[in-house]
This record gives sequence, C-alpha cells and structure tokens, in this order.
Amino acid sequence: MAQVSLDKVHSSIDFQVKHMMVSKAKGEFQNFDVEVSGDPKDLSTVNAKASVYVDSIETNQEDRNGHLKSEDFFDVENYPEITVQSKSFKQKDDDEYEMVADVTIKGVTNEETFEVEANGVAKDPMSGNMVAGFDIEGKINREDYGLTWNAPLETGGVLIGKDVKIQAAFEFVVEE
Repeated sequence: MAQVSLDKVHSSIDFQVKHMMVSKAKGEFQNFDVEVSGDPKDLSTVNAKASVYVDSIETNQEDRNGHLKSEDFFDVENYPEITVQSKSFKQKDDDEYEMVADVTIKGVTNEETFEVEANGVAKDPMSGNMVAGFDIEGKINREDYGLTWNAPLETGGVLIGKDVKIQAAFEFVVEE
C-alpha cells in the first residue's frame, strides 16, 4: 500500500459567501492537514480526514478575521478545528467522484456531499516522487453549524448569506 502525504505548498482551502446580497466575500484557511489511507488511483479504497485550523482564517481584512474567530462565528478559543471525515467516494465519471463526508464545525457534525475531481498522478522531476492532485468543491449552510450571526440591511436582506461555497485543491506525495 502506498504512503500518501499532503504537499501543503501545493494545496489550498478557499471559501466564499454572499456579502450584502450583491457580492462575495472570499477567504482561505492557511493551515490544515489531510491524512489519507488507501490507493489514490482508486478512490473507493480511500479514507481521508482533513483538519482545518480555524485560527489560520485569512480574508485580507484584519477586523473581519478577528470577528470570524470570535464567539459570533467560529469561537476559535473553544473550537479551534474543523474536521472533514470521508465516509464514501462514488465514481461518477472517469475522473469525477462524489464524496460523502462528516463535517464538524463548533462541535456540530453534519453529513455533506462534495464533488471531487481526480487530476491524475505524475512523477515530480525535482524529487522523483509520484504526486497526485485532487480538486474538491461543495457548499454548506453555515447556519447548520451554529454560525448564525447576521445583520439586517436597511434595503432588505441580510449582510451575510447562509451558503458557503468551498473549493479545495490538494496535492499529495505518493511513495510506493
């Protein structure tokens, strides 16, 4: 069985949410780990767990970063980590899969479904190691996890949308 380890330099977790009903606020988590067991060439054999360290949230606005870390949102002091634990991978097309996973935010766990694109396996000319790449996309309702803070707008609607779109790109080193 192959040894698989995350290449953090070539990986990312980004998110976006509606802002003021007219635009999108974007951000990323800069610190995370992903543990994988199984064969990355056959996702039906894979078990994956992502640990996302909420204190690493970055939205390019310090005040917003602080607010997201506060009790109004993620409550980093009491809930420093988001986890995503895969439950199953179902192949939909040659390189497209559906991943069902348990997502835990602020102590609340819900089952979510994500689209996974397997980008293939290639030999890294610098290290000689094989690498595998995957893109993951999905959407969660932040209110399902107790992230309910909001503010009404005088023009109608609310400051922050409920749906959070998630896009992740992971590269793994595969050692046989």
